[in-house]
Amino acid sequence: MPEDKAPIDPWGSTLPADYETLMREFGIEPMTEEIISAFPSTHRLLRRRVEFGHRDITRILDALKRNGAYAVMSGIKPTGDFHLGTMMTAEEIIFYQSLSDKAVAHYCIADLEALADNGIPLEESHGIAVGNVADLLALGLDARRAYIYKQSEEKLVQRMAFVFSTAVTFNTLEAIYGPKHIKYYFSALIQVGDIMLPQTEEHGGPKPVLVPVGIDQDPHIRLSRDIAKKFKLVPPSAVFHKLTRSLLGEEKMSKRNPMSMMTLSDDPRLAERKIWSALTGGRGTVEEQRRLGGEPEKCVVFELMTNHFIEDDDELRKVYLECKTGARLCGDCKSQLADVVSRFLMRHQERKEGLMDLARSILEGGGWTRKA
Repeated sequence: MPEDKAPIDPWGSTLPADYETLMREFGIEPMTEEIISAFPSTHRLLRRRVEFGHRDITRILDALKRNGAYAVMSGIKPTGDFHLGTMMTAEEIIFYQSLSDKAVAHYCIADLEALADNGIPLEESHGIAVGNVADLLALGLDARRAYIYKQSEEKLVQRMAFVFSTAVTFNTLEAIYGPKHIKYYFSALIQVGDIMLPQTEEHGGPKPVLVPVGIDQDPHIRLSRDIAKKFKLVPPSAVFHKLTRSLLGEEKMSKRNPMSMMTLSDDPRLAERKIWSALTGGRGTVEEQRRLGGEPEKCVVFELMTNHFIEDDDELRKVYLECKTGARLCGDCKSQLADVVSRFLMRHQERKEGLMDLARSILEGGGWTRKA
C-alpha cells in the first residue's frame, strides 16, 4: 500500500490533473487492447478508454474463461437523484453482470456514509434510495442476479467492518486518506465490508469481485486489497473510469452543486437548457472557429457525447473531425445533444416510473428478488 503517496480524496470534488501520473504513483495497470479484446463483448466505455485502468482484471477474465462465479460490486450514496457520473458506474455494473450468467451484482445503498458525510437521516435517505434503485433497474440491471441492500440494515457488513478494524492502524488510514474526521475512517471500513460481502459464506464464499469506480475511489480499493490479504480473502479487482466533469467543467459532477450536473430526473426542457449553458471547446467567434477549428478535448458537450450519448464510434469520430476542422459550430453539437438527451430522459423516466414498486419491494424485502 503506497503510504508515502499524496492521498486521493474519495469525498472531494476536484478533478485529477493527470491520470497517467496517478496510475504510475499508485500502481494502476493500463486497460490495454489485449485486455479489452479478451472480453466476450465490448462496451463504449472500454473501447474509448473512458475505463482507462484496472487492478487485477485478469481474475475476472479467468472466471469468464472457465465459466466461474464472480461478483460485480458498487453502490450509491443516497443523497439525491442519479446524475451522469453515477449512471456511468451503473452502466459498468450492468455490462459486467451481463457477461456471464454466473455473475451476481451487489449494489450497496451507502446510507451510513450519507449520514456521516452529508448529515442525511436514515429515514430520509430511504426514500431517495428507492428512486436510485428504480433508476438502476430502468438502465437494465438484471434484478434476478442482484443483491441490493442498505448499509444500515446489512449486519454482515457492519460486523466485518469491526473485525477488519482490528488489522488497521490509525496511521495507515491517515496515510491513505489524509487527515480526516473519524466518521470518514469509519465509513471507509464500512465500504471495505461492502466490497467483501460477496465473499461471505452467505453469498457463496470467496470469489473474484470486480469494483467499477472512478479514480477518486482508489483509496477504498487499496485498503480493501490490503485487508483481504490479511484475512485470506480474494483481493478485489477494480476498473477505473475517468471522472465525469460538471457541466461547467470546473470539478467532477457532484450532487453538491445541482445546477452544474444533469440528473436522470431532470425535466427534458431543463436538461436542454443546461446543455446550452455547458462549457465547450469553441473559439471566441464563428470566424475563429471556422478558421482554427474547435478543441473537443476541452469540451464538456463532446465529453457527454463520448461517455454517454453517442453509441456509434463512426458518428462520434465524424463529430470530432468536423469540430477540429471548423466545419461544425458549438451550436450544432449542443442542438444534437439536447435532442438526444431529451428523448433519452423521456424514455428512461417512463421506465423508471414502472419500476418504483419493484425497487421499493427489493429494499424492504431483504435485497433479493430471488436467490441467485
